[in-house]
Amino acid sequence: MFKEDDGVKIGVVLGSDSDLKVVEKAFAIWDDLEIPYEVDIISAHRSPELAAEYGTTAIERGINVIVAAAGLAAHLPGVLAAYTVLPVIGLPIAAGPLQGTDALYSIVQMPPGIPVATVGIDNASNAAYLAAQILAVNNPDLSDKLSRYRQTLRGKITTKNAALRERGLAGFVGANRC
Repeated sequence: MFKEDDGVKIGVVLGSDSDLKVVEKAFAIWDDLEIPYEVDIISAHRSPELAAEYGTTAIERGINVIVAAAGLAAHLPGVLAAYTVLPVIGLPIAAGPLQGTDALYSIVQMPPGIPVATVGIDNASNAAYLAAQILAVNNPDLSDKLSRYRQTLRGKITTKNAALRERGLAGFVGANRC
């Protein structure tokens, strides 16, 4: 549901096109929840003026929450947060010799007054659900969709627990892991 001009609610900013393979999971979730989003590739280091413009114009473009994905030094989420009062969710991408640990630390260690919510390394699903939860605060229909999704999670665990009780640990291990 990539729509640049139709009620965009989530702004997705990638530090590199190589981040797309990770963030695709979020797109699928938002498509399923029918949440419009836009996607841009902007580097905090190679195009800082574009990052500043994106952050300062996000509200007037109808963005309600920003998800910023970046690897390595991962300054993009913090730079965007410096230019807007919108919630920014940082998605650290596994890259380079530290496989995302450097990105995680860079995103999570923001100075007081410029917060960035941070999810786990390559965890685009949690970034998607967190963005949706932020939007659901003022959207009862979206809140209902998320509640129904949570019920499916509960149902899966209940089913697995029943199978564990029925077959015992030896019959369950290896066949049905959560």
